[in-house]
Amino acid sequence: MKHRGVRVIAGSARGRRLAVPEHGVRPTKDMVREAVFSALHARHSIVDASVLDLYAGTGAYGIESISRGAARAVLVERERIAANIVTENVAMVGFADRARVLREDAARFVVGPRPREAPFDLVFADPPYDAADDDIAAVLTGLTTADLLSADAYVVLERPERTPSDPPAGFEVGWERAFGDTLVFFLQTN
Repeated sequence: MKHRGVRVIAGSARGRRLAVPEHGVRPTKDMVREAVFSALHARHSIVDASVLDLYAGTGAYGIESISRGAARAVLVERERIAANIVTENVAMVGFADRARVLREDAARFVVGPRPREAPFDLVFADPPYDAADDDIAAVLTGLTTADLLSADAYVVLERPERTPSDPPAGFEVGWERAFGDTLVFFLQTN
């Protein structure tokens, strides 16, 4: 495991470096996360929010949210090595009392039992770039059909630049930006 420059950008854990699995994880660049949180700050409060970090990878989005004042986070990662690193990162920054790491597939999570932390005010979904658009749309739809979102929830979705910007049924795009080969969308239910 290496640190490859992934760090917590702001808040109580500012500057802490997060471990990254050597294979199978494409962490969101610090610059992109900083832009996402700046844009969120103008639109939605993170303070006291309940956060869901799907496809957690390193846990950077969930950890950054707690660092900035979120009350709690659920971090979902299906790969064993990555889930173990997310758990280590959460412990290393001292957030084990506010973050729960689940080793589970995102598609199964959204159709499983409703977690005690729901409804979620903020959801981060950064699936692998080779994930099929239909599979991602099914996960997002699952968030709404399983009643996992609060009334004013934001879903932050990262996809490769080649992805069409049409939101899945039930969502509308509130903000969209390209960062190199990464597209970031803020989705809200309509």
